[in-house]
Amino acid sequence: MPPALRSTTLAAVLLLLGTTTGCSLLAAPGDRTPGSDAPIPPKQVVLTAGQALDDAGGARIDVAEEGPAGRRTASGTLAWGSRDEGDLTVTDELGTGRLTVRDGALDLAYQGGATKHADRATAESLDPRAGAEPGGYAGGWMTGLVTSPGSTAYAMAQSGTLGSLGGEQLAGTTVAHYRGSAPVADYFGAYQELTPERRAVVLAYYRQRGVAAIGFDVWVGPGGRLLRLRETAQGSGGTVVTTTDVSTPGEADGTPTPTG
Repeated sequence: MPPALRSTTLAAVLLLLGTTTGCSLLAAPGDRTPGSDAPIPPKQVVLTAGQALDDAGGARIDVAEEGPAGRRTASGTLAWGSRDEGDLTVTDELGTGRLTVRDGALDLAYQGGATKHADRATAESLDPRAGAEPGGYAGGWMTGLVTSPGSTAYAMAQSGTLGSLGGEQLAGTTVAHYRGSAPVADYFGAYQELTPERRAVVLAYYRQRGVAAIGFDVWVGPGGRLLRLRETAQGSGGTVVTTTDVSTPGEADGTPTPTG
């Protein structure tokens, strides 16, 4: 997964959407994105929210993964673009550890244990489920923790068809909720920074587990703020749900719980 969006690519997509689509025809009847005066196509909403987050250059993230193998969490700050940094507290089957990122170099240390090192291309090697094989893929947990949520939103909007579920309350604020899905190949094909070799490894992982499509949900708040992302992968071994809540650093008290 890429560390950040390609701003020029996304800007071109947004321009195309703004000049060639009829917003009132594509949006659900009566649908309003909080803070806007007119219906906007879900794809455009999510692309715009992803771009705004990319432009912000950083965020606080609170992530939870739940599935047959148990529950994992991570919380902390992540920066991208010219500032490639991260500082996250990670809790998984090995206990609680600290994951730091500096200029593409990743360090993970659990309490009382030695520090493990990796870079973005080998982030999955830090996952205790990855095994010893070189270039292995463990489901994207570690990769996702060091990837801009805006980049994930971009892949969701570009790879599948998004529909509006209308407005709902999230942490006391009215937000817009969108839902969609995409074939696994299309979803990871939208991550332009993946090399063909790496993409092949990722697709093989999901194929072996009988996952044909990735389901996703996106929550966007007033001002086009990307607040929550959720990925759902259902296969022969069960369902894995990964939820990422996004807020500005220092806003943790107002961050909704990932399981909501």
